Amino acid sequence: MTEIAPAPGEGPVRPVSVSLHEGTIAALKQRTGRRGMSAYVESLIQRELERERLRELIAAAEAEHGPADQRAVDAKREILRGDTASSADAA
Repeated sequence: MTEIAPAPGEGPVRPVSVSLHEGTIAALKQRTGRRGMSAYVESLIQRELERERLRELIAAAEAEHGPADQRAVDAKREILRGDTASSADAA
């Protein structure tokens, strides 16, 4: 039976050691306090993993279907931002 590895943000928590610059540590402590550092770093790592996965999915879609039409992307972006007056005909 093959065991499936937990997804980011799942599974038990365990300590790891990382090396950071002193200035980074000071800024992190100032922003989070001593006790919030792990949660803050965890959320940053999860967000970066999500972004990397999205970039991979986009690259795979573009490899299969070609690049997105920038005009269509811009039109959809306007709709999502609520600028429907200028983009009503674009959808």
